[in-house]
Amino acid sequence: MARQSYYEEGGFEAVIGLEVHCQLATATKLFCSCPAAFGAGPNEHTCPVCLGMPGVLPVLNRRAVEYAIRAALATESRINTVSRWARKNYFYPDMPKAYQITQYEQPYCEHGRVIFDLDGQERTVRLTRIHMEEDAGKSIHDLSPKWSMVDLNRASVPLLEIVSEPDVRSGPEASAYLRKLRSIVRYLGISDGNMNEGSMRCDANVSLRRRGADQYGTRTETKNLNSFRSVERAIAFEIERQAEILLDGGTIVQETRLWDADRGETRTMRGKEDAHDYRYFPDPDLMPLVIDDAWIARVKSEMPELPDARRARFASQYALPDYDAGVLTASKELADWFEQAVAIHSNPKSLANWVMGDVIRIANESAVEGEADYAKLPLTPAQLAGLVGLIDDNTISGKIAKTVFQKMVGTGDDARTIVDREGLVQVTDEGAIVEVVDRVIAANADKAAEYRSGKDKLFGFFVGQVMKESQGKANPASVNRLLKERLGG
Repeated sequence: MARQSYYEEGGFEAVIGLEVHCQLATATKLFCSCPAAFGAGPNEHTCPVCLGMPGVLPVLNRRAVEYAIRAALATESRINTVSRWARKNYFYPDMPKAYQITQYEQPYCEHGRVIFDLDGQERTVRLTRIHMEEDAGKSIHDLSPKWSMVDLNRASVPLLEIVSEPDVRSGPEASAYLRKLRSIVRYLGISDGNMNEGSMRCDANVSLRRRGADQYGTRTETKNLNSFRSVERAIAFEIERQAEILLDGGTIVQETRLWDADRGETRTMRGKEDAHDYRYFPDPDLMPLVIDDAWIARVKSEMPELPDARRARFASQYALPDYDAGVLTASKELADWFEQAVAIHSNPKSLANWVMGDVIRIANESAVEGEADYAKLPLTPAQLAGLVGLIDDNTISGKIAKTVFQKMVGTGDDARTIVDREGLVQVTDEGAIVEVVDRVIAANADKAAEYRSGKDKLFGFFVGQVMKESQGKANPASVNRLLKERLGG
């Protein structure tokens, strides 16, 4: 029997708060006109402003503010009419100004929530605040055995920091919350949410307390978790690490830790800072940010359909079960793909079954860091719609359709081309099917006798044999009806 975990043995409850940094998909940076796009050569997207040169002044990106308002509306947050910019002072080579422009005492929005499903149950995580800030650059340590290098392309790229209340209780719950949050920002069109590229990063604050206790334990912060799997694994490790220490009579040290994915463990990075360590003060170069009701109303009028609304619409408009609607709308890209197919051939349930099965499977097989890219699928919505159309008009059977689907993926040809080229048209001529049925019954006379004596389960055997004999081309409904007639069932 496996050893009971320290966490279970101690009767602990995990208390987890998450800080998510979400990079906004603006064309330019937060305070200058440098491109914010990912993938340029080192230090190509820089200028005197984001390099922190003396005498330069920041100019706020209006589009970034509008994206921030979208996030506030989507999470039911309270938007503050006036918010202020602050300087967070610390030295690190990837922070050229030696301070980060952020919001501290007066963020632009507070008190929102994110609602999501976990194991069929609705869960809610409250949001303490969302604030805007600029990103830091990137330190590179693996290109030289002697030197560390700095790439400042990311410096001053606009970020939202989304800070949750300590409402999360496990790694899987943290992952489900993050997936919903990423789905929201993607539907809003404000971020691609690609964790493997750093567009969305998570810091996890973890502490333990005895079940039923009110007071929180000492927390640690694990920084820069860049995949859902890393979030789950890091939280699970940290829970067990803290539980073992507490059961041995030790105390938890408040500190910042790093996740080592190769070793599957967190390790100490530095002592945990408090707000006073950063010596926040108002930024003298930036006026307060004023977001009036008219601005909010205009952004609200331009809001796209959000995941929960789309899920409800799919269930209503396409008469889909709630589960199907949830799977199809979890990803905006997948929901768009499905709707393009339905617009071509209106059989939502059949298309949903294919999408949730074979299409998602194909997408996951080529996923990078667990991220399925539906734009790179080897077949189009129109091709899937054409395949389902051939099933619905009895040109091919469902069994043959599976073969055709694989050939579509492998060749890029549409279903009709493959069916015509390979002679896969379904046999509907009942005279031809009767001949096959009679041959199968004659070849299995003993089993036919057993079936007639009451062994009804043998009917499936005969269906399988007829379909095999006809190479899957016989119309299944005709096969079933003719078999019953000829067997006397």
